[in-house]
Amino acid sequence: MSAAFTVVMPAYNAAAYLPQTIESVLNQSFTDFEFIIIDDGSTDNTPAIAYHYKKKDQRIKLLFQANQGVSITRNNGINHSNSKYIAFIDADDRWLPNHLKLHFEHLEKNHSLGVSYAKVEFLHPDGKHTGKIARGRLNKLQPQHFLYENPTMTVSNLVVRSQVFQDIGYFDCDMNYSEDMDLLFRVACSQWKIQGINRVLIEYRTTQGGLSSQLYKMEEGWETLMAKARLQAPKLINQHYSKARSNHLRYLARRAFRLNLSPQVAVDFLNRALNSDWQLVIREPGTTLVTMLAVYGSLALKYVNLRKFAQSS
Repeated sequence: MSAAFTVVMPAYNAAAYLPQTIESVLNQSFTDFEFIIIDDGSTDNTPAIAYHYKKKDQRIKLLFQANQGVSITRNNGINHSNSKYIAFIDADDRWLPNHLKLHFEHLEKNHSLGVSYAKVEFLHPDGKHTGKIARGRLNKLQPQHFLYENPTMTVSNLVVRSQVFQDIGYFDCDMNYSEDMDLLFRVACSQWKIQGINRVLIEYRTTQGGLSSQLYKMEEGWETLMAKARLQAPKLINQHYSKARSNHLRYLARRAFRLNLSPQVAVDFLNRALNSDWQLVIREPGTTLVTMLAVYGSLALKYVNLRKFAQSS
């Protein structure tokens, strides 16, 4: 008899955080699940750690593959599942103990519900609590909402009825950025509903560093999302593209600033956000003006410091 849940975890060079993540799954109050850990060609101690836990808990299954990226890896896990529900978790995040229990109750009560998710708390890279809770829409989600933002924040927050994958397809194997938003957009365009639980059930670890190239890949992933969405809902995309693009570019500008990348990177994203839809300042003045002050201020400060350096040398 199959378990109620299959938990799917891609793991690539995740040894630093893997024990915490695995234990957060094994410590769930709802125990009727199988746990598939898929090593995606790791070169660190990830396989040994996963095998250590497999010996301790028979619910764990291990799969190994050459490095292929998160979308193919998650699809591999889906294909190995016979469960009614599939829950995803990345190898550096954590679930709170009632995560599966509350999602099970949510899905069992709502037979038209295809995707259940919850609220998210951000963690510092070392795993300590930030106290910051993500602000995301929980109810009455429409397809266009997934063009502007990802209310679920992270794939670790997705609990999906397995029938959904049969109806709308799997993760796009050609996408490793915005692949979750692409999936959710397709779900939102179908007969299935997406709804959140008003409880923090996920602890999401923020990255410690980043490269500008990764942010530009994120932009490429978002543009791929929009190109695919345009084929499915051309009128919707024509209506929302410029505004949604400005939101996404502003998000990348804020991320570049927080990662302490070169000020020119954040300025590039922010300039293009305002060129895409300058009314972003009117639509969301608080977030936009704070972003402008931070990003343009950091560039000005850099030039002031360079000038002082030149005068003193």
